[in-house]
Amino acid sequence: MSQYSSEVYDELIKEQPGDDPDDVVFGATYGVRTVELNRPKKLNSLNGSMARKIIPRLQEWSKSQMANIVVMKGAGRAFCAGGDVAALAQWNKEGVDGQAQSAAYFGLEYSLDHFIATYSKPYVAYMDGITMGGGVGLSIHAPFRIATENTVFAMPETTIGFFPDVGASFFLPRMDGGLGMYLALTSEQLRGVDAFYHGIATHYVHSSTLPTLESRLAELTFADTLSLGHRQRLVANTIEEFVAPLPSPRPTISGPLRAVIDACFGPSQPDVQSVLNMVQKTQERHSDEVIRKWAEKTLATLRERSPTSVAVTFATLRRSAPGAEAWDISETFIREHGLAKAFMAHPDFVEGVSARLIEKRKGRPNWQPNTIEEVTEEDVQTFFMEADKASLQLLNTNAELRYRTYPHGWIGLPAESEIEKVWMEMEDKGAASPEEVIKHFVGRSDGKVGVAEKVKEYGERRQAAAEAAAKIRAI
Repeated sequence: MSQYSSEVYDELIKEQPGDDPDDVVFGATYGVRTVELNRPKKLNSLNGSMARKIIPRLQEWSKSQMANIVVMKGAGRAFCAGGDVAALAQWNKEGVDGQAQSAAYFGLEYSLDHFIATYSKPYVAYMDGITMGGGVGLSIHAPFRIATENTVFAMPETTIGFFPDVGASFFLPRMDGGLGMYLALTSEQLRGVDAFYHGIATHYVHSSTLPTLESRLAELTFADTLSLGHRQRLVANTIEEFVAPLPSPRPTISGPLRAVIDACFGPSQPDVQSVLNMVQKTQERHSDEVIRKWAEKTLATLRERSPTSVAVTFATLRRSAPGAEAWDISETFIREHGLAKAFMAHPDFVEGVSARLIEKRKGRPNWQPNTIEEVTEEDVQTFFMEADKASLQLLNTNAELRYRTYPHGWIGLPAESEIEKVWMEMEDKGAASPEEVIKHFVGRSDGKVGVAEKVKEYGERRQAAAEAAAKIRAI
């Protein structure tokens, strides 16, 4: 159900001068409806023209008995490399009116992303290739997110004086350990199967089989009385038929490195300065040279990013994180819209986009303030004054869909919090061997590929942490 009046909605999706009629290609094969982003030379960067086409099609299909499944994909070597921020920076240079135009674009984009996050039919995103920024908004809240050997995931906003948006402040804090904060502050990339292991994707499929998978999905038929949950179960089982052998038994970020990331970026760190201090200590004191080099690189990366972006991003992910005052999915997009408006009025966005993407200057952009230490609490609070009073019209205002936990979370690999809970319960019963815990989760997931590998890697880190704690107690 739309919150927009018909007049406002018509204006929202009205074609604008300069809109490219071919930047999105729509298709239909039996019960599958496809959306192909078609700006391959621009790495399918999302703009208003594309959003204005996608929204009415998704709404049309949500009401159609002929449309069973939606597949979102991109032409060329990218799924979607982000939003068209260069255009936004140019608008912002025009002053208040240009900033308002940028804010309107974010309102359009976030309305689309929220509609996807609350969509009434199975929605499958092919994250084949570069998937960053705006492309994350088109995929990350979907129940089915398919990574391939070509996937490159990142939220690079702090590099351009912005913050991880498109609902990332809902998704990132729900990642395991300190991973979400780490990816948000550093813009680090996850490639290929790593996106699957860390929950960015729900499945890992070789890119060569995606067309065949699409054809197979088109063959699925659903009884009118079948619930969304049962439809999703059928789609999940179908995708599992096409999963590829995992190229690695564990993600690149695992073992001691993962433990260090959790210590440096996890919930125990109260502020950005504490993160910096912890990374610095790791660089100076860790016994492993590989970890020390990682810490040196990470510290330099954090210092390279926009200090304001880093500080506001940290505060955003702490405020939106699961807990008593967690943002629900609707609040997330509304508050992010306020934050986006505040960033449009801040000099770092124009400076970052100009330096990194337009002029492609060498060296660090001229951030204002120039260091993290110079960013005050008052500076950060200014952004949240906008976030707290923000408003955004959403396309789907069903109160039952204002969730704080993804209703489709069962589709991907189990969260480490789930694994730990089961492990502790089995320990209480005296049956907590790694083999038994793995057997439990493999059985619960009907043998889903990747489950055994994830539980095993977590168990190894858990055991290493217990042994380290025992050594400390013995001193």
